[in-house]
Amino acid sequence: MLRSQRLAVVLTVEERKEQAALERMGKARELMEQHSSQVENLNRYQQEYRDQIRGSQHGVVQVSRLQAWQAFIAQLDQVILQQQKQLDQAEAVFESRRLEWQQAWERRRGMEKYIETCRKQEQVAQDAQEQKLSDEAAGRAFSRRRR
Repeated sequence: MLRSQRLAVVLTVEERKEQAALERMGKARELMEQHSSQVENLNRYQQEYRDQIRGSQHGVVQVSRLQAWQAFIAQLDQVILQQQKQLDQAEAVFESRRLEWQQAWERRRGMEKYIETCRKQEQVAQDAQEQKLSDEAAGRAFSRRRR
């Protein structure tokens, strides 16, 4: 069995590793996008709430009601901060998974190039062997004719 044929098994393993890394990266991207969407929704909700407060302040507002609004906005700030931390972690995981996939892609691509090099070397060796056999056959035919 030729070296390039034996290496095909290794290439298959590398392809599976790359596919698995790609799937992990996809899941990490989905999680990152979910967290990003949640942060955006919370920020939008907080802004809408602030706009409502501003709209309702055209008259006299009870201190207790104003304090309740401020407390709620402070709670929203904390939730947004917490969600932002989760988003930051998800982004870090995604970047890690992206690097893993990139390395797996490079290993697979390197193996493909190595196999192609081996095939070319095998072809050169086969061509040389065929040329040698052809030369030997021509030499024998020439010897027979000379006798």
